[in-house]
Amino acid sequence: MKVVIVGAGAVGFQLAKQLISEKKDVVLIEKNPDAAGRVSNALDCMVVTGEGTNRDVLRQAGTATADYFVAATDSDEVNMIACGIVSSEFQVKAKIARVRSFDYHSGKLSEKRFLGIDFVVNPEIEAARAIMRAVDFGAVSDIMAFEKSRVQIRNVVVDRDGPLVGRTLEKLSEVLPGSFLVAVVVRENRYLIPSGTTRLQGGDILYIVANEGDFDAIFDSLGKRRGELKKVILVGGGRIGRQVAEYLLTGPPQSLFRRVSRRLTGHHERQVKIVERDYTRCKALIEEFPKALVINADISDDGVFEEQHFANADLVIAATDNQELNIVTALYAKSQGIRRSVVLVNRASYAPIAAQLGIDVPVSQKNAIVTTILRFIRSGAVRSIHTISDGRVEALELTVLPNSRAVGSAIKDLQLPRDTLIVALERDGLSLVPGGNNVVRANDQLVVIAKKEHGERVQEMFSR
Repeated sequence: MKVVIVGAGAVGFQLAKQLISEKKDVVLIEKNPDAAGRVSNALDCMVVTGEGTNRDVLRQAGTATADYFVAATDSDEVNMIACGIVSSEFQVKAKIARVRSFDYHSGKLSEKRFLGIDFVVNPEIEAARAIMRAVDFGAVSDIMAFEKSRVQIRNVVVDRDGPLVGRTLEKLSEVLPGSFLVAVVVRENRYLIPSGTTRLQGGDILYIVANEGDFDAIFDSLGKRRGELKKVILVGGGRIGRQVAEYLLTGPPQSLFRRVSRRLTGHHERQVKIVERDYTRCKALIEEFPKALVINADISDDGVFEEQHFANADLVIAATDNQELNIVTALYAKSQGIRRSVVLVNRASYAPIAAQLGIDVPVSQKNAIVTTILRFIRSGAVRSIHTISDGRVEALELTVLPNSRAVGSAIKDLQLPRDTLIVALERDGLSLVPGGNNVVRANDQLVVIAKKEHGERVQEMFSR
């Protein structure tokens, strides 16, 4: 598979890095010579210096033989025009455009093949969705949910003074209730595919597979009881903040009946306070969200959290453009008694650091958009994909296709790549804990944990 990517910024770089690790043929186009030089030294791929809207540059990059074209610059217009040129000049399987402006998303741009674009992805929308999903489940941890499987994957940080330190995984059920599986352990920026004898250390991040009900019991036993989040402080009224505010005040947009029923019963009412330092933006927020209390203040100023506006809040969501400010804001809010915290970070590497510091849910904007693009590129057997440990490990939700060579084989005979685990199997509406003797059937829904370099091989195993 060959992928041409325009834009070597954070998104383009991360996407290229991920695809290169999967042995894909990647070509990057970057107009800034200095940035192109840095990327060329950092990544094992061809880097072309030039404009992504220039036909000669596109030809030089080998777009004529590409399977996918991804326009990921910081300019919506450049991305859309580049896709339009590729659509008219080359026979590329699919064109993907990163589009940030909500104006372009209005009019259902993402549902039409405008300028030959096959898939539109918006980083702010993807990050907002991740925040909303976390709030839906009580904001006690990051959550990886799947389309068909009822299991979830969530992270638990091992408290250095907590009951998990020093225990082996085979003894973990002595302190944690319910049925669960520890699929991955992240330790000191390294990941482990653990065994029963793996002994836990303070600061470890465990990625646990379990059903929703079992997770409620697990977090309850760790002192993180899931409760209603009625009083919410939202720091940052930008694009992501606006999306989150709308969700907090009106509920999921796709469920009109649910919103009406919650309105009638009174369960939907949340007290939302939006803190924004830009006065002009505050005026717009007041008009857009009359039920919210909009506070014009710089959250970094001394004494802001001591004001009565912030007393007895249940949740703080820090969603400004400054990831360091978001982390500090959430940590200070928790020190003032606010139970739950969600923070937006730009760098995926900041997410585990934030979790180890005590942030309940760190959301990586770049990771959200890269994961969305990867899911589109890997369409077919893959229904959803989540990344762990800065993208080095993946959780794949797969549908076993009828023509797959895996059909009729026992799991123990599949010759899965090293450190690959099938952690969940859904069949005929039933959830099974898969064992080596389980026989794979057509249309089974699997959740598989695998190293990123094995992702394509695993996908092919269940689709061909």
